[in-house]
Amino acid sequence: MLSIVPRPIADLPWRAITLLLLIAGLGVIVLYSAAGGNASPWALSHAIRFSVLFTVALVMSRLPLSWYRHLAFPAYGVAIIMVLLTELVGHVAGGAQSWLDLGIIRLQPSELAKPALVLALARFYELVPPSEVRKLGGIWPPVIMILVPTGLVILQPDLGTAITILASGAVAMFLAGTPIRLFAIGGLAGVVSVPLLLIYGFDHWRNRAMTFLDPASDPLGAGYHITQSKIAIGSGGIFGKGFLNGTQVHLNYLPEGHTDFVFALIAEEFGLAGGLFLIVGFILLTWWGLGVALAATERFQRIAAATLATTVFIYVAINLLMVMGLAPVIGIPLPLISHGGSSMMTVMICMGMLMAIDRNNRQSGSSAGRVVS
Repeated sequence: MLSIVPRPIADLPWRAITLLLLIAGLGVIVLYSAAGGNASPWALSHAIRFSVLFTVALVMSRLPLSWYRHLAFPAYGVAIIMVLLTELVGHVAGGAQSWLDLGIIRLQPSELAKPALVLALARFYELVPPSEVRKLGGIWPPVIMILVPTGLVILQPDLGTAITILASGAVAMFLAGTPIRLFAIGGLAGVVSVPLLLIYGFDHWRNRAMTFLDPASDPLGAGYHITQSKIAIGSGGIFGKGFLNGTQVHLNYLPEGHTDFVFALIAEEFGLAGGLFLIVGFILLTWWGLGVALAATERFQRIAAATLATTVFIYVAINLLMVMGLAPVIGIPLPLISHGGSSMMTVMICMGMLMAIDRNNRQSGSSAGRVVS
């Protein structure tokens, strides 16, 4: 009898870990450049924050999936309570009351709502027979579960986070088998509601929408960010101006070059090659997550893994479209690259759960870590 003993190190998904380290490492390098060649105030804190959250993700990867099943609905409830609490006593930053000041850290509960919603929806669809998913009883509860956090976050007002919550929930419903016609109806309702939001919504929403349609209408005001972002991206060429040689951020032409518009700095200093390197890295990370979903044998794991992987991709896609001027500026950071802990926290929680599902797949299937006789 030949025994192959599972080892904790060999049991880790090294492809995903390598991609995470490469992407976060690029983030440290870019933030070092954004500060003019200094580790403070962004690069060092980014590296420390990633190290802590990466450790949290590894710990999460060792938890049994039964824990995630049992905590799915309670976690969703806690997230909703925290978002409600933010509405009452939250800290205002960037024009939105989205933060809870806990003294030691400043937490954005709406970010925690994303993975909590994914888990709750995956658990719901696991409990509902597949034959009931397309019926009313399998449709209205998920819709309510999605619209509650989305509506609360819109009131903060944080349109960018609300859109990502709505998109993640829609992905879970689609993967569960919700009828396509409902998405068509929802899309039509969204299109119809845009003029209403512009008329009756918050002023900065209206300004961002008009700036997206015509950035040149206010080049020194609302259109300044996107105009300078396009200049930075275009000036980088194929291989960029070189590390620490970007001018748009270093000469303070591009605001938020270390947060929402950090990709413009990457494209300026490392060119199209650097931008494609980052995009391919995120695509491979998403592809790995979808592979985890395809390898799962149970409904909960399949829906959770596919939606968690897609949630990370949604983050990246919206930020890149925003920075390139192909979507309105709605304040979505580039995960693992932009300075700030909230988006990184969400991504690493998603990755921790994905690694836990991957570990379960390895243990329940034909993996090298099982005992072979």
